[in-house]
Amino acid sequence: MNASTLPSLAPRALYQEVAEQLRQRIFGRQLEPGAWIDELKLCAEMGISRTPLREALKVLAVEGLVTMKVRRGAYVTEMSERDVREAYQLLALLESDAAAQVARAASGEELAELSALHADLERQVGQRDAFFATNERFHMRLLEIEGNRWRQQIITDLRRVMKLNRHHSLFKQGRLAESLAEHRAMMQAMLQRDGAKAAQLMREHFDNGLAAATTVP
Repeated sequence: MNASTLPSLAPRALYQEVAEQLRQRIFGRQLEPGAWIDELKLCAEMGISRTPLREALKVLAVEGLVTMKVRRGAYVTEMSERDVREAYQLLALLESDAAAQVARAASGEELAELSALHADLERQVGQRDAFFATNERFHMRLLEIEGNRWRQQIITDLRRVMKLNRHHSLFKQGRLAESLAEHRAMMQAMLQRDGAKAAQLMREHFDNGLAAATTVP
């Protein structure tokens, strides 16, 4: 079969494009947690009918970013303190185990990738947005190296919803430097192939993040 006879890939459905646009508006705080989603206004802005918008809202509801209320419409999900605590607890359990597995089984090349991401963090400690993005890449790359796709799926969903938290831990004064020190210690434990230590440090990393995230500035 040559290139001319290969089946063409189906274009991305319109509702998926709309869902991505709304997702980015939510993450960028153009749509704040707790805000009512004005469907008519959004349709006018995007030049679409209500059908793809409503399909997009269903996608975001499954992801936990949107909450559908009977006879009231759709709202951007607002996380309670309990929501934040439960999400951090799950992340701590799942990612600490992943860190232990990586410390014991990752190749030298894979650990070098994580070390390179950590080096980026070292350079970005004074740049909150850049640090935030690299911090997420570090954690997600660690999960990719560990290789449990179910764990990756759960954590991806949890991290997506965690972006709704108004008091994200890295927003707190001084937390970036603390997070960097914690990453430095975790990286050292993984390079030393100390799975138990890596797991312990990852749990402490999330415990400290939770304390920062639930302390209102």
